[in-house]
Amino acid sequence: MDKKIRILIAKPGLDGHDRGAKVIARALRDAGMEVIYTGLRQTPEMIAEAALQEDVDAVGLSILSGAHLTLLPRVVSCLQERGLEEVLIFAGGIIPDEDVTSLKDAGVTAVFGPGTNTDHVVEFIRGQFQTA
Repeated sequence: MDKKIRILIAKPGLDGHDRGAKVIARALRDAGMEVIYTGLRQTPEMIAEAALQEDVDAVGLSILSGAHLTLLPRVVSCLQERGLEEVLIFAGGIIPDEDVTSLKDAGVTAVFGPGTNTDHVVEFIRGQFQTA
C-alpha cells in the first residue's frame, strides 16, 4: 500500500479566521491524505516544530491578516533550520497577486487565492508527490 501524503495545515500569526483552513484540511483528508491541523495563532517556530514532529510531506499555510510577506518566509526559514528543505510549502488566503512572486522566491511552491476549487488544490498536491 502506498504511503499517504501527510500534510500540516497551519494558521500563522494573529489571524483568527480559520474557515478556509478547515475547508482545505477536510478536502485533503477526504482525498485520502493524512492532515494535521495546528489551530489558530501559531508562530513560525511552532509550525516548523510541528512539521518536524509530525514528519509531514507538506505544510499548507492559511493567512488572511496581510502579514504574509513577513510570516510565510519566516516559516520557510524555520523549516530549513530544522532540516526540512524537502517539505512542500503552499499557501492560501488573501494574498495580492503582486506578492506571489516574492513568496515563491522565498520558497512557497504555490499560492491559492480565495475561491480556488478544492479539487485543484488536491490535484496540485498529488502531482507534487507522484513517482515516475
